[in-house]
Amino acid sequence: QVQLVESGGGLVQAGGSLRLSCAASGSIFSIGAMAWYRQAPGKQRELVAAISNSRRPNYADSVKGRFTISRDNAKNTVYLQMNSLKPEDTAVYYCNADLKIGRWSASEDYWGQGTQVAISS
Repeated sequence: QVQLVESGGGLVQAGGSLRLSCAASGSIFSIGAMAWYRQAPGKQRELVAAISNSRRPNYADSVKGRFTISRDNAKNTVYLQMNSLKPEDTAVYYCNADLKIGRWSASEDYWGQGTQVAISS
């Protein structure tokens, strides 16, 4: 059984900062790319940032220069440091990991349960 557990969401004022964490646990053989997605009310889920297992990051244009994704491979954890937050960043943020549960198993996508981020103007 694999679990991805997010933490760090909350309510902050515009211009503030939050740091999200997502820890993967359970029967994990290896983890490839990890990512953060978000879904605002009435909108589709969108990619915010991704990071390869060699720590190469990728960002959505809307968060470049404000958000930083990082990971600790020893802890199977991915982080999202969010600075200069805007009301339009309000959404449920989901952690995603592409991982294998065994040496010969195929990579599969796993998702966290989501954490709410709300930015007040």
